[in-house]
Amino acid sequence: MSSNSKAHTDETKLVRLYMELTGMGESAARSVFMHVCAREPDERPTAAPALVLQAVPEVQPEQPRQVQLRRVPAITGLLLAACLSLFSWSLQAQSTNEPDGNLSSVRTNASPAVPSQSLMHDLTLVDAVDFALHQNADVLRAQKAVQAAQGIAIQTRAVALPTVGINGDYAAVQRTDVDIFQAPGFTFGTPQNWSSQIKLVQSLYEGGRMLSALRAARLTRQQSFLRYQTVLADTVLAVQVTFYDVLLAEQQIKVEEASVELLTRELTDTTRRYDAGTVPRFNVLRAEVEVANARPKLISARNNFRIAKNNLANLLGLKLPGQPGDEIPLSVAGKLEAEPFDIPLPRAVTLALQQRTELGALSKAEALRKEDLLTARAGYKPSIQGYVGYDVHNSVLSQDLSYVDRGWIGGAQLTWNLFDGFRTQGRIVEATANYERAGVDLDDMARRIELDVRTAYSNFIEAREVLDTQKKVQEEADEALRLARARYEAGTGTQLDVLSAQTALTEARTTQIQALHDYAAARARLERAVGMNVPRQPAG
Repeated sequence: MSSNSKAHTDETKLVRLYMELTGMGESAARSVFMHVCAREPDERPTAAPALVLQAVPEVQPEQPRQVQLRRVPAITGLLLAACLSLFSWSLQAQSTNEPDGNLSSVRTNASPAVPSQSLMHDLTLVDAVDFALHQNADVLRAQKAVQAAQGIAIQTRAVALPTVGINGDYAAVQRTDVDIFQAPGFTFGTPQNWSSQIKLVQSLYEGGRMLSALRAARLTRQQSFLRYQTVLADTVLAVQVTFYDVLLAEQQIKVEEASVELLTRELTDTTRRYDAGTVPRFNVLRAEVEVANARPKLISARNNFRIAKNNLANLLGLKLPGQPGDEIPLSVAGKLEAEPFDIPLPRAVTLALQQRTELGALSKAEALRKEDLLTARAGYKPSIQGYVGYDVHNSVLSQDLSYVDRGWIGGAQLTWNLFDGFRTQGRIVEATANYERAGVDLDDMARRIELDVRTAYSNFIEAREVLDTQKKVQEEADEALRLARARYEAGTGTQLDVLSAQTALTEARTTQIQALHDYAAARARLERAVGMNVPRQPAG
């Protein structure tokens, strides 16, 4: 078989090996092969897959015979396989940078999309939640925490992957500090030495640390995603409650404006009657006092509306105009409604223990502490590594530093600390305590989640019952005011009856919208306690 055909056969075998390692197609694998094995234009391919040192004697009549070393350049199959394997491992590491679960959908852009001015008007609850999942500061921080956890996972699993390093050194000593032996044809010993190595080291046995590192990396990614989902759920709840606060404040303004309008009409009517001489001055003064007492409530309602909008804008991460005014350009669309929601308490508790991401994150934390314990116990066991590499150094048979010896190196090394000053024992004690504490935290979180569900459920029942009692109150208050006015105009009622009826109507309207708000907020908190408001597909 010719040298060219043999080289082609070796190349085909290596390309197929690389295809098996990476799963690439033949054309892509051959492209990578050609990139790794690119030769200089003037270099001729050789059939030998190794670097060979050949001694070529050169006869000179008047001088002792010198040994001259020359290099036959080639690329060995072993080094190429190592390079291709390393390249495949890097591809696998890049492909597994995304944690398990839905982390590939976690948004990692540094600059979130900012809504246009048109979107800041008639903002619905769905739009508000979507903006918050893209722009809220807590969500953005949680995304960075996910990225940091990915980095930790990569570091954790590094113990199971090979390492490749290059090292070199140069040393020179005085000639009187080295033994030099000269003989006919060669000289042994030189005052200057240099060497260089490239070495691939792979851990073969680490007392269980390698498999533990791979499990810990996966648990770290899963835990970071569960924590990210917790932040999303908290953000959704905060946006919902704040959005309901804005709707409440907006409705409260309408109630107070209607109250002031009613009292102002009453004052106008009483003043007309006073001018006609049918009522005393006292009635006019009482009507003026009622109007004056109603105006601060309207002012307070408008202030609450401004504050609620500012809180909502802050949660959404909106960038306000450069010159802030009294009102921010934000308006909401929607109304407070009592959407039916029914879930038995036992079912709510069961769902919460299954769905709450806080509990899942602590479960992963407990598993991580268990892996820490396994890693600590591995300190009692030996460590075995295998290595392969290539070594180049100057020849000890010549004082000319350009004459070199080169060749492949390989072997294995074992490390076993028989006594480390009780360091391993201390690590085991620490890891055991942390593992047991993680179990305590997990049990405590389960009890707190159940308490959270029971509290939210009780508050929801209260809000629903209060809302049921207010269904006909406003209609009755309207009818009472109408009858009070009719009796007053007929002369059988008093002004106090009318004013009292107007106050009762305002209170009924206020209680009605407050009950709707409390119901909506209580339902949102119950859904959060049960774990029903976690976005399963994160924004982005």
